[in-house]
Amino acid sequence: MRTNKRTFPGAELKPVGLVAPLDLAAVFPRGAPLEVDLGCGDGTFLIARARAHPERDFLGVEQMAGRVRSACRKIGGHGLTNARILRLEILHALTLLPPASVEVCHLLFPDPWPKRRHQERRIVTRDFLRAVRRVLQKNGTLRIKTDQPEYFATMEEVVRNSKELSVVELNPETDAPLTTFEQRFLEEGLPIHRLVLRKLSDGR
Repeated sequence: MRTNKRTFPGAELKPVGLVAPLDLAAVFPRGAPLEVDLGCGDGTFLIARARAHPERDFLGVEQMAGRVRSACRKIGGHGLTNARILRLEILHALTLLPPASVEVCHLLFPDPWPKRRHQERRIVTRDFLRAVRRVLQKNGTLRIKTDQPEYFATMEEVVRNSKELSVVELNPETDAPLTTFEQRFLEEGLPIHRLVLRKLSDGR
């Protein structure tokens, strides 16, 4: 039966407070593997993954209210019980997730902030990698996509200089669903750069 956010109020996950850890067991009580989409936008990728993998749970993190509403409507429209949306800034959301609670984090087409004076706002930093490492389970992965070759090279450099995650694959083949941005970039003939990182168990 199709529904919507109004008849499925649980689509948006609202934390108890600004610093209280998320009670994932209350949100996803079956204890299935969890994937987190960091900056999930309108939920296109998240909902497609959740529909294709009902045996897994999915949490989208998005700060913009309009995109959160759109993602919640899609979750309700498909009657998904294995997907939720958290309206928070990415780094803040990572601090609320319990340690070693996530199998896969996705960071898909983050804002490249192409102007040099704005590049300090880019999300992929050493602090971000530390935060991701904390929430990943043993051998958990961070999967990144971008259409920006310069930003991609910067990401690789940040990873090489870190002790949190290591590169598993550069530009792996994938059958993952497309995000709204990825569909647009492919239509424009732009190359997509992909990076798969794995948590280092001993921090080396």
